[in-house]
Amino acid sequence: MFDTQKVTIDWAGRPLTLETGRMARQADGAVLATYGDTTVLATVVFAEKEKEGVDFFPLTVNYQEKYYAAGRVPGGFFKREGRPTDKETLTSRLIDRPIRPLFAEGFKNETQVVVNVLSYDQENDPDILGLVAASAALTISGVPFRGPIGAARVGYKDGQYIINPTLEQMADTDLDLVVAGTSDAVMMVESEAKELSEDVMLGAVMAGHESFQKVIDAIISLAEKGAREPFAFESPDYSKELAEVQKLVGAELSAAYKIKDKGERHAAVEAAREKAKAALAQSDANPDGMAPLVFKGVFKEAEAKVVRGDIIKTGVRIDGRKLDQVRQIVSEVSVLPRTHGSSLFTRGETQALCVATLGTGEDEQFIDGLEGTRKEKFLLHYNFPPFSVGETGRMGGPGRREIGHGKLAWRALHAVLPTPEEFPYTLRLVSEILESNGSSSMATVCSGSLAMMDAGVPISRPVSGIAMGLIKDPEGVAVLSDILGDEDHLGDMDFKVAGTEAGVTSLQMDIKIAGITKEIMETALNQAKGGRMHILGEMAKALTGARAEVAETAPRMISMQIPVDKIRDVIGTGGKVIREIVEKTGAKINVEDDGTVKIAAVEKESLEAAQKWIHGLTAEPEVGQIYEGKVVKVMEFGAFVNFFGAKDGLVHVSQLAAERVESPSAVVKEGDIVKVKLLGFDDRGKVRLSMKAVNQETGEEIPGVTDDGGGERRERSGGGRGRGPRRERSREGAE
Repeated sequence: MFDTQKVTIDWAGRPLTLETGRMARQADGAVLATYGDTTVLATVVFAEKEKEGVDFFPLTVNYQEKYYAAGRVPGGFFKREGRPTDKETLTSRLIDRPIRPLFAEGFKNETQVVVNVLSYDQENDPDILGLVAASAALTISGVPFRGPIGAARVGYKDGQYIINPTLEQMADTDLDLVVAGTSDAVMMVESEAKELSEDVMLGAVMAGHESFQKVIDAIISLAEKGAREPFAFESPDYSKELAEVQKLVGAELSAAYKIKDKGERHAAVEAAREKAKAALAQSDANPDGMAPLVFKGVFKEAEAKVVRGDIIKTGVRIDGRKLDQVRQIVSEVSVLPRTHGSSLFTRGETQALCVATLGTGEDEQFIDGLEGTRKEKFLLHYNFPPFSVGETGRMGGPGRREIGHGKLAWRALHAVLPTPEEFPYTLRLVSEILESNGSSSMATVCSGSLAMMDAGVPISRPVSGIAMGLIKDPEGVAVLSDILGDEDHLGDMDFKVAGTEAGVTSLQMDIKIAGITKEIMETALNQAKGGRMHILGEMAKALTGARAEVAETAPRMISMQIPVDKIRDVIGTGGKVIREIVEKTGAKINVEDDGTVKIAAVEKESLEAAQKWIHGLTAEPEVGQIYEGKVVKVMEFGAFVNFFGAKDGLVHVSQLAAERVESPSAVVKEGDIVKVKLLGFDDRGKVRLSMKAVNQETGEEIPGVTDDGGGERRERSGGGRGRGPRRERSREGAE
């Protein structure tokens, strides 16, 4: 019934199987990919006719994780998968970025790639497998796709690269790098690193590129067995129309792109566009002119030709800078009076306001995924409002761009964070992009680093970031540092590098052409290092390291460890004890399963009171130490004192005062706060305390006072006959 085609290879020690013809047969392309016991299904469908009125390629990529793949039921009321998680959104972008540039020039037929995770083995992350499956499905679908591409994850430990590390290996690696590309060039890189050198990063990219060559060969083998006929499409030739636009307004465009101010430059470009449109575009007066969409595309190409040609020829960029020159930088901290930490980072016409907020364990984010539910202590949220580029627009929740840029900055800063033991706070960074003209994500890295230091977060080193661009033409190659928005828009590469003075913490690369070589990437990395160091120097003018203390408005937090078997003593029945501690001290308390207790309070006194209370509940009293306690009951033979959390002890009548005491009630009464010394424990484990051994005013021990255990009292009262000994026996029984 099924005409199934299958290819299996060994890849990094595990079998990779690509299969088509058995599932989703009505899709234009469908590939079931299995790696280990992780399985994904990638499908491709594209329209046979171009959608009218579209001036862009309408490609959508949807990566979906099904909870049944890991044998789990979704949380929440409805018990079904809801809106895409951040992981799904980021993986959708991960797949989209390397495949988009490889579709035929001018192809504008609506295309959809859907990747469903069907089985997850808790070892092999399905994101790489999804990218491979999508590439295979595109290759066999017949869509005009200049692939296939391969992809791999690369780890690094003890000087060795690890191809496709398992989740267990990833927990102990210094690098998490994803690379995708064709057989001869790299298309995309995404990574997080622990301050690694440029050479190590470049080596990882090349190691990954080499490792997936066999995957590309496997996809080609599958296509030879089961590919559909190629879709008949020929890229349109608008060279004649381009020449007309260049001839008419080429000089005006060249002059416009020498204007440094963004607003003035765009106004001059718009004037040239209107002139060309009036003369060459289709209208009532010119019915044989270019169609509106054709004119729009051709004019953009004319802009690119002018900008790219001028930079290649002169080595001078749109705003007059040299190729490796960074725009003017202004760094400010503590710009907001009531926040825990804040920073305003301005680089040219890009400006990011970052605000750091310190929270407690209650503020940790619960993240639910195929691996299970986990808690995240470091949050970074990136906002890009339309006013930042001088436009109006709809304001809503974060889109794919906001989530992607925020995650890139998160990766860049994550490597320098202190451990939870060093800094037990939950940390939230919010980046508000106030102006944007090139790389607001790297501005977020710089501003976020400063905001954390301003908040007193003891990061290991400051982090800066820079965006690199590329112009690759037959006339030459130019690598640009700190690209403008126009240079990004009209260039061939967006290459972002973040790191400290010690090394790279994050690297992201997207290519708009059919890949770049190792030599170009090496040049970009080395040039980015110089720019990164320059930016770190500018940031140091505002702040060189973390402040010694957190802000007065931030909660103070301490962490203490208690025995696991004492957790119930702190929580109490139904949470009664911990609620009382919180209510009376004003502190926030979080008790974890391993006995870690985190206490937070704005006031130092509240913090210390809660810590002392919990210590009293869980620690054991020490013989010879002096404690403050409360008299809870007075008897004829002495007084019971609550002196160590929930612990009570007896101050025998002989230990109430230095002089003879006839009646304990003459010395103390219930509710009195007294100071006692722990004498020890009797043969039944009962606690024996002394008040007479402690100066009740100063709390200091009175030297020379011996522990008679009540013996002197018995000797003095036992000389008579009859009632004395019997009274003592009754006291002992009561004790």
